[in-house]
Amino acid sequence: MDAFSVSLANGMNEPNMKKRKMYGIAGVFELFQFAMPLFGWICVSSIAHKFCTFKNFIPWIAFFLLSFIGGKMLYESIVKKQTGQNFSSLSFGILIVQGIATSLDALSVGFTISNYSFKEAFLICSLIGLITFFICFAGLAIGKKAGTKLADKAGIFGGIILIAIGLKIFITSFF
Repeated sequence: MDAFSVSLANGMNEPNMKKRKMYGIAGVFELFQFAMPLFGWICVSSIAHKFCTFKNFIPWIAFFLLSFIGGKMLYESIVKKQTGQNFSSLSFGILIVQGIATSLDALSVGFTISNYSFKEAFLICSLIGLITFFICFAGLAIGKKAGTKLADKAGIFGGIILIAIGLKIFITSFF
């Protein structure tokens, strides 16, 4: 759902996004949502004792990355509104950071499936990735619709969504 929300924000921020770019964005989220649990499974299966300390930093990293991207989106929207300056659309680098930030908590899934065989873990991760693709594509489409209706406020709303997702990941890590 984090990847869906970020896709929603991306669609709102770029209401004229082409279908090809939408497929690419959904594909990046799919890749990270597939890879992170599989990486978690590999870590627990091979180097679990070294990876446990990193697990505590995951919420902090996700919060920082999403807050940075959301803050940048807010800043650009406010400056654009005040100066009329136009900023570029979603870059590949920012998309990769979003993919990482929204899938960090999926590492935990890899921890929970550590007793599965590789084939079973791969199948589960593939299903997660496939579902993520469709959910993110829908989020982009909904965001595009909302972005055209909200026009000048879409970037601000999208930035707030990203920061809120980062906060949610961070706060829920304590419970």
